[in-house]
Amino acid sequence: MDNRILLRMCKMSGHEMPFIQEAFDGEWVVPLGPNVTGFEKDLESFLCTDKKVVALSSGTSALHLGLLGLGVEAGDEVMVQSMTFSASVNPVRYVGAIPVMVDSEPVSWNMDPELLDFAIADRIKLTGRKPKAIVLVCLYGMPANYDKIMAVAEKWQMPVLEDAAEAFGSSYANKKCGTFGRFGVLSFNGNKMITTSGGGALVCPDEEAARKAMYYATQARLGYAYYQHEEIGYNYRMSNISAGIGRGQMMVAEEYIAHHRHRQAYYREHLSDVEGIVLHENPDSKYDSNFWLCTVLIDPSLKVEGEEEAYSAAVTSTVGGAGGVTGKVDSVHTDCEPNANVEAIRLGLSALGIETRPLWKPMHKQPVFSGFPSYVNGVSEDLFHRGLCLPSGPYVTDKDADRVIDAIKSLIV
Repeated sequence: MDNRILLRMCKMSGHEMPFIQEAFDGEWVVPLGPNVTGFEKDLESFLCTDKKVVALSSGTSALHLGLLGLGVEAGDEVMVQSMTFSASVNPVRYVGAIPVMVDSEPVSWNMDPELLDFAIADRIKLTGRKPKAIVLVCLYGMPANYDKIMAVAEKWQMPVLEDAAEAFGSSYANKKCGTFGRFGVLSFNGNKMITTSGGGALVCPDEEAARKAMYYATQARLGYAYYQHEEIGYNYRMSNISAGIGRGQMMVAEEYIAHHRHRQAYYREHLSDVEGIVLHENPDSKYDSNFWLCTVLIDPSLKVEGEEEAYSAAVTSTVGGAGGVTGKVDSVHTDCEPNANVEAIRLGLSALGIETRPLWKPMHKQPVFSGFPSYVNGVSEDLFHRGLCLPSGPYVTDKDADRVIDAIKSLIV
């Protein structure tokens, strides 16, 4: 379908090409260069911080270097948010550390401060060692409960690595996400608020931490006339071409953020009368989400066209595969899949040319992390079962949003 409405797609502003052309004209097409330096300064200004920003090849590489900056080593435990994308947790394993999953609170959907406090105390009791760090995520652009999370971190004297990959432009108590922790992480992947095609950045506490991050990001090469290496390094620096895209995107960053907030307000206005569907909103005036993705929770009792077929298809693929259904299916289905009415809405919207997506499946339910400790309260699993992401990107117009809203209403029995 040519007029398919996509969930989230990056948009070029028209300001990117002069920076890219300048890089070509000066033959600065490799990592480092004037655009990289300029982009880092643009980001520091945008974040309203005296911290130092290091532009990197991805948000994941920034998380990896952030863990190294915190001194996390093999065998250390790291408290991580379970409700997130796997890239928030994978770098913990890169350094050989042990992720300890912590569930969410129901209001922000981010790490539960009280459960975090309990989990840290329990890890000390069980292992005799304090976990090394906390990886906190701002899910779908929604700020975490920073007051309480940072109080827990201070209580236990544990550093926070802040994954603000989805929260570029979000703030809490008028302070930008990505600047609360000792290190912060930004992402400029192709589906983020602004893009460098692929890319990310590490927000560092000072010049020395930034210098160390750049050292690891450039293969840990020492300053000799020849190549000298005393530590393992990585090829993580952003290219001057990619940074040129980023500089152009920074010129429209506020416009893009405003668009997402408008899209949230539009959904709020036009979905408010739809019983059984609740839009995720800022919990109170301290929270100012960029609403990178607009998300809804669907009441399990809501009747949706195609619900029975969606349930059967999910059970078949989960339990029996192409060969058919075998064994007990109810617990498997509810454990591994979104609720049937959520899947029915997703499939129904897809048939009408509208892309949506379930919420992140919690990391403590992912097979790859099944053997690691987890502290759960049921919130993230409930969110996964009931949640759906709606089209929110800069290409999604009010007319497109009307299509989404009308389509949702048409699927409700």
